[in-house]
Amino acid sequence: MSTERLRALIVEDEWPAREYLVELFEDSKLVDVVGAVSNLDEARQALHDTARLGIDVAFIDVRLAGEGDQGGLDLVRSFSGRANAPMFVLATAFRDHAIEAFSLDIVDYLVKPFTEERVEQCLRRLLARRRASVPAHSGRIVARRGKTLVFLEPDEVWAFEAAERLTSVHTPHGVFDVDLSLAAIELSFGRSLLRVHRNWLVNAAHIKELDREGRETRIFVGSCIGPEQRGVRIPVGRERAQAVRDMLLASATGVRRGQ
Repeated sequence: MSTERLRALIVEDEWPAREYLVELFEDSKLVDVVGAVSNLDEARQALHDTARLGIDVAFIDVRLAGEGDQGGLDLVRSFSGRANAPMFVLATAFRDHAIEAFSLDIVDYLVKPFTEERVEQCLRRLLARRRASVPAHSGRIVARRGKTLVFLEPDEVWAFEAAERLTSVHTPHGVFDVDLSLAAIELSFGRSLLRVHRNWLVNAAHIKELDREGRETRIFVGSCIGPEQRGVRIPVGRERAQAVRDMLLASATGVRRGQ
């Protein structure tokens, strides 16, 4: 029998529901619960410490006492898309947030009252997602320039772009064609690439600038930010802009978050 297990965080303000999820997870033999918290402050602290705690997935209620009608969803918005963010599942009594939830790449949407069968189905789905994305891609990338094959190291990639049914890879050496969809690339590379727009995946290590003009947000990805910039300027989807900004500031010092 497989010993593969998920490490889970539960964010639920109602004690009976929280304890019932813990019980279901323990009975499934597929989950180790690393934390069960009742409010956003405790949840944020745990999620900021995802790497140390080894959190694979966070189960989050949408409505938490004292946090507004969408406190749990706001929490997901602030962490979704960050490097090393866990997978997210909404576990709630309300069905009306499902469309937005899946636009944030939430893996599953559990509606109360939970059942053993439905929770196990969710856990199997999470395990399948983790197998598909871990470990991240470690080999070279094969791209095309006309009839010539070009071999690239993963850390040379600035970004992947999808446009008109074609996928391109942007690098210091130029722009080349790739015979894969963005979805396939995202699965292959796991969390080493950041989805900033439906048409763009970027290597966060090469993000040099972030700027806002009105409601539009853009990033500059490249190797130089001087007068002779080398790189590509990329639009950030409006629904992802705050998460991208938070992710960049979370791993940097020198500027206050409110600026």
